[in-house]
Amino acid sequence: MDDENELIALRRRKLETLRSLGEAPYGRGFETSGDIGEVRAGFAEGETRRIAGRITAHRDMGKSHFLDLRDATGRLQVYVQAKELGPARMEVFGLLDLGDFIGMEGTCFLTKTGEPTLKVQSFEVLAKTLRPLPEKWHGLTDVEARYRQRYLDLVTNERSREIFAQRITILREMRLFLEARGFQEVETPMLQAVPGGAAAEPFRTHHNALGLDLYLRIAPELYLKRLLIGGFNKVFEVNRNFRNEGISRRHNPEFTMLEAYWAYADFEKVAELVEELICHLALIVRGGLEVEHHDSDGNLIRTLNLARPWRRARYRDLVATAAGGDWFSLTSEGRREKATSLGVEINPRMADYEVTQQVFEKMVEEKTFDPLFVTHCPKELVPLAKQNLEDDSLVDVFELIINGQEIAPGYSELNDPFVQRRRLLEQAGEETQKLDEDFLLALEHGMPPAGGFGLGVDRLTMLLTGAESIRDVILFPLLKPKRS
Repeated sequence: MDDENELIALRRRKLETLRSLGEAPYGRGFETSGDIGEVRAGFAEGETRRIAGRITAHRDMGKSHFLDLRDATGRLQVYVQAKELGPARMEVFGLLDLGDFIGMEGTCFLTKTGEPTLKVQSFEVLAKTLRPLPEKWHGLTDVEARYRQRYLDLVTNERSREIFAQRITILREMRLFLEARGFQEVETPMLQAVPGGAAAEPFRTHHNALGLDLYLRIAPELYLKRLLIGGFNKVFEVNRNFRNEGISRRHNPEFTMLEAYWAYADFEKVAELVEELICHLALIVRGGLEVEHHDSDGNLIRTLNLARPWRRARYRDLVATAAGGDWFSLTSEGRREKATSLGVEINPRMADYEVTQQVFEKMVEEKTFDPLFVTHCPKELVPLAKQNLEDDSLVDVFELIINGQEIAPGYSELNDPFVQRRRLLEQAGEETQKLDEDFLLALEHGMPPAGGFGLGVDRLTMLLTGAESIRDVILFPLLKPKRS
């Protein structure tokens, strides 16, 4: 810490010296020839270019210097000669440090090794840094520093920059894919009087002017269905959802979802759409349908195969295979005893269907890595889905599992207002104040049959980038306050 304080003090002195020399160390904008990646891509020897970025490397050779200048798009080497700049500018140059932002103008040339380089004719100081950048992340003692100070992570960690560039690509291509198929992007409220569309604990807030308690949305589903009622046939929203629940390597209280609804379709058509979408994104982001996942040391954990067609299987068949063919013929108490014998933790408060779901999650979901559509789930699990015509204890749904976790649920949407009210009451435990009466009123005006799905963008990004923690794909994940 003392060494760091000395470095900070030294940089502060340099800052004051810069000011005494007439420099504006936090001054003007700087007209560039493009991002560094663009300049490097269009590099042409002998041409003049202007670039700006952060100094990330400095090789001092006496009267000449080689620097690396970097921005989010790439890196370019620059060459500084004392005789080119003159004593006054070299005095200013000597006050620069790693991490400083500078703008430079110069002539493009290739070194003897073929490295594209800018021979500097002039430069401007754009921002002086007061704290040194970490050289290597494995040198940090705080293992959460990459998340707490993401800006430093992005400066020094090429892997992180790559992951977030891929996330940006995923979101852009997702929109283009759906728009090309006639879907329209819409926006629905984040503040809701009744939190609906999922079974989750909401965050609560209060609107002073209206004297109204409100909730951050847990899902946009009920508002998107209102748009089907209003005449939209194909809609989607890339939305932020908030759930006041636990944090883990797969859960963050604030997360991003894609939700889409397609009038006159069903869960089978929607499953095909999701399969096509994810394969399209894999080809764009990965260049193929195999995705390698590595641990923090770079060791290969597994390779996921996304090649189509993806496997489909019924929920009951999967549970029976994992827990024994007699599972559904056992009594409720018998299932509890067998779950315990299988090493699945349950508690006395669980309903019978929740015991089966716990077995499914531990013995099927967590052990399934290549894509699997789990279909025809119990109606208690999905109160907003349409009942199956052959077996009214089931609903026409799919849960897409990849890499041991649910990536996308989808279903044939329930559009019967009487059945919907009954289901929501069952979910609310007869607490009528929890019902979204406005949605139920809208449903009585008629909603066409439709298929819909939700796709977890954070988990999908983990899947396609090989990241093993949701914190690695969210720029600023929620963390506990740092102890002083």
